[in-house]
Amino acid sequence: MALDFLAGCIGGAAGVLVGHPFDTVKVRLQVQNVEKPLYRGTFHCFQSIIKQESAFGLYKGIGSPMMGLTFINALVFGVQGNTLRALGEDTPLNQFLAGSAAGAIQCVICCPMELAKTRMQLQGTGEYKLKTKNYKNSLDCLIKIYRKEGLRGINRGMVSTFIRETPSFGFYFLTYDCMTRYLGCEAEDSYVIPKLLFSGGMSGIVSWLSTYPMDVIKSRLQADGVGGITQYKGILDCFRKSYHEEGWRVFTRGLTSTLLRAFPVNAATFATVTVFLMYMKSEDDLSKCEPGPVIQQPSSL
Repeated sequence: MALDFLAGCIGGAAGVLVGHPFDTVKVRLQVQNVEKPLYRGTFHCFQSIIKQESAFGLYKGIGSPMMGLTFINALVFGVQGNTLRALGEDTPLNQFLAGSAAGAIQCVICCPMELAKTRMQLQGTGEYKLKTKNYKNSLDCLIKIYRKEGLRGINRGMVSTFIRETPSFGFYFLTYDCMTRYLGCEAEDSYVIPKLLFSGGMSGIVSWLSTYPMDVIKSRLQADGVGGITQYKGILDCFRKSYHEEGWRVFTRGLTSTLLRAFPVNAATFATVTVFLMYMKSEDDLSKCEPGPVIQQPSSL
């Protein structure tokens, strides 16, 4: 439905504004040099970025997720809804399968979007520091990557994104479905909004925990080659080298900022969607319609 789609887009935009600073911190922590780390942890990273780059430094690369937001939501809602209807029954398993299908399809947009976001977030920091900026904005970043590396460069990290997004979206929809059923989210319930906020926030946390190690690999592959030196040949090579040099903890690097981001992002998204639908729909229509889950990526979440 067009109104639900519009609500999802607006809610998703609110989620990006709330969560992007946490995402910037996550990426910085994931890709920093272990031998010469710039940041001691999540909060030190926050403080350093604000001190050295001002608060605007936390919003580097926000143009990319904002640009891709409408298209991603269109794919997610369309594919998830159609897949669920095609499966014929609203069960937890079908929620997972429909969510996984949506996650897989939206990788086409999510991967280039996150590539630009990652490059913009790293620009001017640590080993990526240059006297002049390579990219003016997210669109300029994608154009320059395409001119230099072609379509293959634009889709750097596509396989790792696919491996991350497919189960992640499945767990998101499954968790949201189970939470709303357990909490008894009904439109006439005076506590429905807090319940939806809590359900959405917890769904975001579960979806991130389910595939976080792959997100670390994806970030490293997309950041690889920025300083002119390519370290990894592929996913397995990146996994082996990362584990060999830094141990298993490397696959949890940036997890704190990610989880801190996951709950408020999804909470803000659901609150915005709910309020928007309350204003736009009549009481009769609203009583028949429970707001569906809105995905903020892992891209996304």
